[in-house]
Amino acid sequence: MNNQSLLRLAEKYGSPLYVYDAQKIEAQYNRMKNAFSTVKQLKINYAVKANSNISILKLLNNLNAGVDCVSIQEVKLAIESGFNVKDIFFTPSGISFEEMEDANALGVQITLDSLSVLKKFGNKYPNTPACLRINPHVMAGGNHKISVGHIDSKFGISIHQIESVKNIVNETGLKINGIHMHTGSDIYNIEAFLNATEILLNTVKEFDSIEFVDFGSGFKVPYKEGDIETNIEEMGETLSKRFNDFCVEYGRDLTLIFEPGKFLVSASGSLIVKVNVVKPTPNILFIGVDSGLNHLIRPMMYDAYHHITNISNPDGDEKIYDIVGYICENDTFGSNRSISKISENDLLCIHNAGAYSFSMASNYNSRYRPAEVLVYKGEDYLIRKRETFDDLLKNQIIIDL
Repeated sequence: MNNQSLLRLAEKYGSPLYVYDAQKIEAQYNRMKNAFSTVKQLKINYAVKANSNISILKLLNNLNAGVDCVSIQEVKLAIESGFNVKDIFFTPSGISFEEMEDANALGVQITLDSLSVLKKFGNKYPNTPACLRINPHVMAGGNHKISVGHIDSKFGISIHQIESVKNIVNETGLKINGIHMHTGSDIYNIEAFLNATEILLNTVKEFDSIEFVDFGSGFKVPYKEGDIETNIEEMGETLSKRFNDFCVEYGRDLTLIFEPGKFLVSASGSLIVKVNVVKPTPNILFIGVDSGLNHLIRPMMYDAYHHITNISNPDGDEKIYDIVGYICENDTFGSNRSISKISENDLLCIHNAGAYSFSMASNYNSRYRPAEVLVYKGEDYLIRKRETFDDLLKNQIIIDL
C-alpha cells in the first residue's frame, strides 16, 4: 500500500491506526498452497493468535483455509466468523480440562499435549479421535522465547514418552488420528526443520490410525530489505517429496497440515502513528509518537525489528533517530534508525505489523487500543472501532467506600 493511501486512511480514521491489506494475505496464502502443490491432501490452518479480528478470519475462510486455535475463545471466534467445525483445530497447552470439554462439545479437532490430559480425555471420550502433539527436542526459532520444540519446552509430549502414550491408548481405546509438532517461530534453517520432520514421521509409524500430520509453522518473514526469510518454495519441494514418499510407506494418503500465522498476515499490516514530539538530547534524537508497547510490544518483548518510514516526508534528507512511545516504560520501537527528516505531526508507518501486534495489545497506562481497518478490493472498511473512555469503565464495578 503506498504512502498516499496510508495518509488518506489516517486522515479518515485517525491515529494510531492498524491497516491491513487483504491482497497481501491472499498472496501469501496462495504462495504457500503453490509451494506444496504436489501434495495430494494439503490443509493450511491459519494460527488465529497472530491476528484474531473476525474480518481477517472471514477473509481466510473465503480462501478455504482452516484455523488453528489455542483457546476456547479463539474457537468461538472462528465459529462466529463462519468456519465449519471440521476446519477448526484446537491445539492448547496447560488449559483446564473443563475448557477441553467445552471444545469437544463444539465438535472441533482436539490436540492433546500431556500424558495426564491424554489419559483423562481417553477415559472420558474413548470414541473421539484426538491428535497427539509431540516435542521433537529440536531447537529451532528466532530466539529462546519463540523456540517451542526443544527439550526444556513446556509444549508437547516428549518423543521419549511415546511408549507411555501407547500404553494409555491401549488402556482407554482412544484413537489417535493425527500427529503434531511446532518447533518455533522465525525458522529459516530448513535443515533443522527437516530433521524434526523425520522425528515426526517416525512417530507416525507408531500408530496405525493416523489421518493427518501437522507440521506446525513458524516460517520466517523478512522485516527489512535484504532480510533473510524461509525459502518456502525450496522447503515445499523437499518436504512434499518426502511426505509423498512417506505416504507410500505408510500405506495411505495422509493430509499434510501447516498452521501459519505470521507468514500469512505479518506483511499485510501497518501501524500508522503520529509524531508528538521531536526531542534532541546530547546523545540521541528522540521521536515520541502517539503509540507504545501497549499497541505493539514485539520490539520490546522479542527485540523484534520493524522497519519504520516517514510517510509524510518520504523523500526528505535522512537523519538518525530513536522512535519511542508514550508509555511510562522504555518502549522503543526502533533505535539508531536512518529515516527521512521527521517533524512534529508527521505520520510514521511501522511495517510488518499484521501479526502478534494488535492481538497482543493492552490498555496499559489506561490507554485506548487503536482502530483497525481492512483494505479489500480497493475499498477500506473499519473492522474495529477505536476504544473510548467508556470502554475502560464498562467491565469495572465502582463500589461505595
